[in-house]
Amino acid sequence: MEGFKGFWDQYKGAIIGIAIAILILITRLYNLILAIVVIILGAFIGNYVQNNKDFVKTKLKDFIDRM
Repeated sequence: MEGFKGFWDQYKGAIIGIAIAILILITRLYNLILAIVVIILGAFIGNYVQNNKDFVKTKLKDFIDRM
């Protein structure tokens, strides 16, 4: 029994992570999670562009000129 307890203490984080990943895959929640991540990423990018308009405009102009 000590062997199992030592194994559990050493790898319980990985075992719990695997169980959660299996539940997410079975219930197809990954589509919802991916959508939420994309929405949050879009919000951060929009906020960055809004706060750094001149810098973004200059970088976009330089990028377009190189093409």
